[in-house]
Amino acid sequence: MIMTPPTIDRQQVEQLVRQALLNKMSPSTSGGVATQTRAGGSGAQPNPLVVNVSARHVHVTQAHLEQLFGPGAQLSKLKDLYQDGEFASEQQVNLIGPRNRMIPGVRILGPTRNYTQVELSYTDGIFLGVDLPVRISGNHEGTPGCVLVGPYGAVNLNEGVIRAERHVHMGPADLAYFGVKDGDKVKLRIDGPCGLTFDKVTVREHPKVKLEVHIDTDEGNACHLPTATRMELIIE
Repeated sequence: MIMTPPTIDRQQVEQLVRQALLNKMSPSTSGGVATQTRAGGSGAQPNPLVVNVSARHVHVTQAHLEQLFGPGAQLSKLKDLYQDGEFASEQQVNLIGPRNRMIPGVRILGPTRNYTQVELSYTDGIFLGVDLPVRISGNHEGTPGCVLVGPYGAVNLNEGVIRAERHVHMGPADLAYFGVKDGDKVKLRIDGPCGLTFDKVTVREHPKVKLEVHIDTDEGNACHLPTATRMELIIE
């Protein structure tokens, strides 16, 4: 007797894929320490370079946090992130896009901010039906919105959904070493089985940050960051 294999519809497949991704990804996946190449600047290398994949996540205002989780709600820490004072919270929300498709369990990063922002990968945007603009965090003018759903209520976000522009955080000593300033563009070279070079990595200056590059999930997958053998910043 010939057995007919069971069928599975597209909705079930999408749910299985989403769940597999959620099980695999955390808000920030470390890629390791990189070497550095500079043009200009002076002095000894002040800090090691860390490259991290930043998975999809949400930043919220206190008002929106309470709208989602109830009056007086506070973010509770799940784990610290690489930058001092930043953390992945235990709170998660569901995202609903214009196609009424949902990405469940998107983690909120803390602490709360003075704006609400959703950071997604290009692949996430395709799934939700959102044409994601590439923006530096906080630049929301003309960006699309979505609906955030929490256990207490929902937020209809009119704007603030972006694909984060790849960037490198630098403190004063790092800026001097590399000979760059806030807003400059550098390159990130990844060597390894899937090695490649990322152009247009934006320098972001802050007096109290650790030297760190953020790329998104699609970019981390493209270079298979966990297998990188060497990483460096290139300033031209």
